Amino acid sequence: MALIAPSMLSADFLHLEKDVEMVNSCADIFHLDIMDGVFVPNISYGFPVVEAIASVADKPMDAHLMITHPEKYVERFAKTGVAMLSAHLETMEHPVEVMTLVRSFGIKAGIAFNPDVPVEKVFPYLDSCDFVLIMSVFAGFGGQKFIEDTYGRVKTLKREIVSRSLDVKIEVDGGVSPSNAVALSEAGADILVAGSAVFKAADPAAAVKAMR
Repeated sequence: MALIAPSMLSADFLHLEKDVEMVNSCADIFHLDIMDGVFVPNISYGFPVVEAIASVADKPMDAHLMITHPEKYVERFAKTGVAMLSAHLETMEHPVEVMTLVRSFGIKAGIAFNPDVPVEKVFPYLDSCDFVLIMSVFAGFGGQKFIEDTYGRVKTLKREIVSRSLDVKIEVDGGVSPSNAVALSEAGADILVAGSAVFKAADPAAAVKAMR
């Protein structure tokens, strides 16, 4: 069964503690979308919000860096207490070095990439990371429609991981909902990130339960 990671970008920022408690009580991971307005056109939130969530989070935090020069911020995110940190393949000149830096702080290192990046591009780095984040929409905006090619991309990546006997998890982010969660899990996804499908639901806890 895949782990459920609600994206806090879709949470109610006027009542953030309520949504943090919901994740604590019924989900598995806090997914933190960090956008810089350069690699992606939007700006999300920074360290004050991450630190506020960390102060009451009982579940692990997963920082998804949609930013240029992610290596500059690894240590700072490590100090907030994140358990997982991913950076985009498109933003890293030396992915192995960045993943090694992330791991040096005792954090699980991940490589993320957009839907227009061939999944095979990550194969050379699978030995250097703990998880791969397949974007099922383009990074930078919430509420986008799920890209159907994602199932095949997950299966291709899973085959490669299994064939090399690696312990690398697959995370999927974008347009994930109760309607496609089972199919993604069956394709090989280990972690499902959901924003709008959880926080815009009439009953967020029920939405998480439905995705399981």
